[in-house]
Amino acid sequence: MSVTAAPVVTCPDCDGMTFTLDPCRCTTYGDRFLADADVPAPRREAYRECEQCRGAGRVAYPCHRCARRGRRRAQLVVTVANLDTGAVASHQVVPGGLDPHRDPAGRWVVDLAPRVRELAATVGTVMDDTDVPLLWLDRQWRPDLPAALRHELEAHAILRADHAPWRLVPGRSSAAPAVDPAARLARLCALADLLLLDLVVEARRQGAGFGWAVRYEVPGSPVPPGSPGGWQDLPEALTWTDVGDALTGLAERGLAVPARLLRPGSPRPPVAPTVDVDQLERRILADSVDATHGDELPGAQALWRDGRWWHTTLRPGVPVEILAEQPTGQVVRRVRVPLTRGYEPPDPCWLGAPVDWRPCPDCRPHDRLRTCDCRLGDRPAEPDCPHCCGAGLRPSALRCFTCGGTHRLHQTLLVTVTDLRHRVLHLTWRAGTPEVAPLVATQPNGRPVVQLPDRYRLGSWSAVLGARPEDLRDADGGLDVDRDLRDGYVTVPWAGADPVGEHVRSAGRGTAAGRLIVVAAPPDAPPLAELLRLALGLDLALVVAVRDLRHHSCDPLLADGLRWSVEVQPRDAPVRPDDLPYRPSLAAALAWCRECLTDAVAGAAPTDPAVPIPVPWSGPRDLVADPQPDLLRLAARHAGQAVTVRFTRAGCAVHRHDDDGVRLLAHATDLRQLRVL
Repeated sequence: MSVTAAPVVTCPDCDGMTFTLDPCRCTTYGDRFLADADVPAPRREAYRECEQCRGAGRVAYPCHRCARRGRRRAQLVVTVANLDTGAVASHQVVPGGLDPHRDPAGRWVVDLAPRVRELAATVGTVMDDTDVPLLWLDRQWRPDLPAALRHELEAHAILRADHAPWRLVPGRSSAAPAVDPAARLARLCALADLLLLDLVVEARRQGAGFGWAVRYEVPGSPVPPGSPGGWQDLPEALTWTDVGDALTGLAERGLAVPARLLRPGSPRPPVAPTVDVDQLERRILADSVDATHGDELPGAQALWRDGRWWHTTLRPGVPVEILAEQPTGQVVRRVRVPLTRGYEPPDPCWLGAPVDWRPCPDCRPHDRLRTCDCRLGDRPAEPDCPHCCGAGLRPSALRCFTCGGTHRLHQTLLVTVTDLRHRVLHLTWRAGTPEVAPLVATQPNGRPVVQLPDRYRLGSWSAVLGARPEDLRDADGGLDVDRDLRDGYVTVPWAGADPVGEHVRSAGRGTAAGRLIVVAAPPDAPPLAELLRLALGLDLALVVAVRDLRHHSCDPLLADGLRWSVEVQPRDAPVRPDDLPYRPSLAAALAWCRECLTDAVAGAAPTDPAVPIPVPWSGPRDLVADPQPDLLRLAARHAGQAVTVRFTRAGCAVHRHDDDGVRLLAHATDLRQLRVL
């Protein structure tokens, strides 16, 4: 690895002052208390009673580009890594080392893609289309300028792209199999039938073209607001949308949908339907034009339901006026035109009777009023509360904690447990069902904790699908399932209360149409040794923390099992006392580390602009021995305490988190040498 000096220049955003004077937000709407967001102010003037600028029209903000240092490092580093061999090659971008060329518009631009391809060839990786920045030089830049002025302009171009000063481009020795859009769509359709969901393929007008999106919805979900999908055509949308992407946001889209019972048939492996992607795309585009008058419509949709496609147009709905309070003290009025479907398909055959529900007592459907904090624990409202003045309700931008934003408390929860391949379980939990729930603990406030039978424990159902309880996660977003839901623990408000009802209310908070979809399958994670080899090749530290809490398995008030975390950090970063592991399995921690890998490497760049970013080079490396057995041994020896191991090129350092801080236990070149710890 080479570390060369990088030029440090005055921050051009704040001119070295560490802060900027920017126009206040109130000047956007002018000197008006009630402003229309879609009607610009007649002139850019300050609001006289502005709570931010006090009518001055300008506000000082800390400069976030230089982190209030006044100086910045004019250096970018692009690193290409081969995950199969551990080889690493890098290229640094500094003033004076650029090779600009003119684009068709006549501007000078620096394209780093050819250099990245050279690095990929050096380490033996096959590169796909990579998000490599283009550096646009200022218009006054010319090759014949004096070197000092030319380098200054080049530094400004580099600084415009330094939000990620160290960019990692990981790759493999062989190309990944290309995604077949037709096969991907067939699999999404088959899973929609298996999970009893709608698959929605949508095209909305975006400029001169269309934005495409593919997603799952519960039947009855409205057309979501916001911008259209980010893909230019249907094959591209299918290429970049897998099952997890299609499920993300399912609860958000279906919060307002009333719950209905499910009537699934006998679960069986889904048969992939035959789908013509080109024909489907052309039909959706044709539906985006009014068949009667030929007018352009906002878009169209195709819904896969009951084993067939249902086609509908998207049309403008009734305008909705929204009033939003601004930090300046102004109120901005926005008019939004929601989209509605021109045709609603008939209900699917597997949708049953409506589920009983009652209104949420802690929020109001059409405003932002929520139960005030002074009423926590079922206490009466405090007359002198500074937030609600004794009313018991206060405005809040957050969702209601009781219902999760649905404004309903359903009496039945519909639980779907699946491996996202071909196996699924549909469960129905009904409030009021008499169950034998023995007392297992008591909360510090005196509330009893009971445990429901196996049919209310998702950990028991995971074994039916061949998964471990720690592999359970929410299909919408991938959050880990908590212990209460996994093991059937319920805190009831008083002895004799309905434990199933409390379980249903807690688990159903914020779900779409009263449906909780849980994935019972291990996450797709790389081996620990592979990430360790990569971190060593980058000359960074791989920090692995583990905590053995298996002795808490009989105490429902405490976390149990093994807790893990895996992070890539700078080589000299300290171990902080609050860096505690929280993932339920090593695979989950490894999957999260890989997902955040590029951001972690970007964050490993030195914060001091005077310290240059390293430019790592490393040849192929052999995989080290899997350290998991030794990590488990250390965790078991120090049960109840978090053990953090930092792996670097110099060896490993073992730390233990005690009540009074972090204690260094030992250094070694290899973790296997520390048998006595």
